[in-house]
Amino acid sequence: MTDAVDDIAGEVLALDDLIDYQDGAVVSRTLIDRESATLTVFAFDVGERLSEHTAPHEALVQVLDGTVTITLDGDEHDLVAGESMLMPAEVPHAVDATERTKLLITMVR
Repeated sequence: MTDAVDDIAGEVLALDDLIDYQDGAVVSRTLIDRESATLTVFAFDVGERLSEHTAPHEALVQVLDGTVTITLDGDEHDLVAGESMLMPAEVPHAVDATERTKLLITMVR
């Protein structure tokens, strides 16, 4: 399987430089998509969100830039750059950008 960014394999990376903000949008770039895990970088414009949903796998959310509110099973958590949250499988969650925010989400299948 070829990953989306094989061209940067072996390079020293600043993850938040791999994706640009777009006005009024959430954009993503998948770094690795394997049977065992996916790594995806997201950029949220201020006020953008991922509505409440569940995922069948555990995920680690790492805030690379900005601030975000993650609602996990009804409880709100404010995270800033450098902070992370482990999200269990099958638990409802939502992501709201309180300012322009970049995230790395690692989903373990």
